[in-house]
Parts: sequence; structure tokens; C-alpha cells
Amino acid sequence: MVDGVRVRDWPETEELSRSRRPEGDGVLGTALKGLAAGLVATWVLDRVDWAMWDAEDSRTRAETRRVRPGGLDPAHVAASRIAGALGRELNPPQPHPLGIALHYSFATVPTVAYALMRHQAPAVAMGGGTLFGLAAMMVEDEGMNPLLGLAAPPQDYPWQDHARSLVAHVVVGVVAEGLLRALDGPPGEPKQLLAA
Repeated sequence: MVDGVRVRDWPETEELSRSRRPEGDGVLGTALKGLAAGLVATWVLDRVDWAMWDAEDSRTRAETRRVRPGGLDPAHVAASRIAGALGRELNPPQPHPLGIALHYSFATVPTVAYALMRHQAPAVAMGGGTLFGLAAMMVEDEGMNPLLGLAAPPQDYPWQDHARSLVAHVVVGVVAEGLLRALDGPPGEPKQLLAA
């Protein structure tokens, strides 16, 4: 800079340009964009998952329900545990507003983290969000849910359940990345959406 003017082709100017990352809307703004992307992506996940569920053979659906703790999805198992800890019972057990809120939370919190990471480490967005969706499925559905007792061990479920989860989570990743690109720019290049 010379008197506040950026001079091109000066080594100091080029070094300064490379060392500064664009800030976009900052951490809070990026987190809000991730929240919005997570909510929409979860809504889309539900439609894809339900359509595939409805298309499955009734015996496969019955087997999935049989192995689920209490016959409930993981978010409603968690909601039921919370209600039980408070001396209450969910009525109806599923769908219940607390279970639905937990379901959206389980999906949205990782999307917020993804939104924050994609500018610092753009490689996490490789595959247009498909890797994020795959990672979410592996960590949450195949890992944390069974580990916390919110789901049965993965091997207890029919293969169709894993295939449905894979497709739905890849859709989550692609939808989230698409929305984040629109709201926050490509990975590594945050854009400012919110007024300063």
C-alpha cells in the first residue's frame, strides 16, 4: 500500500494479498448460513427418506421397526429418554415435537460445523457436499446412534436401511453445499451476504 492505495506487482502487496483470507460475514454470519442450510437440507432429507421408506417392502419396514429401540427413530429415542428423565412420557411417542426438534438438531449442528470448516479447509467440500453427507451418515447413523443406544447395532438393520440412509445423507450434503455456495460463496472464498 502506498498512501492507502494497493499497488500491483509489488512483492509486499502480493504477500499481503495471499496471507489475508476474505472474511465474508464472520463466524456468526457463517454459522447462521450453516443453520439455514442445515434446516433446509434436513427438510429435503426427510422427503427423500420417506419416499424411499414408502417404496420399501413392508417386511423390510417391519424389520427396521423391530430392531429400533422401542420401535422409534434415534431422535425420538433421545426425546423419550429426556421425557423419562423428567418423569414424563411422550404422547404420541412418534412423531412428537421434541423428537422432531432433536432430529433437526442432530442434522443441523454438523452442517453449521461444516459451514465453518469449508472456508478454512476447502477440501472438506470435495465432491460438492457428497463427502460431508457420507461422513455424516457414517459418524451419526453408523457410529454415534448405536454407541449411545439411540439405534441398534448397524448389522441388525436390513441392507435397505443403510442404502436409504446413504442416499438421504448424500442428498443432505449436496443440498447443504449448494445452499452454502449460494449464501456464502465457494469453499475458501466466503462472500458477504449480511449488511455490515
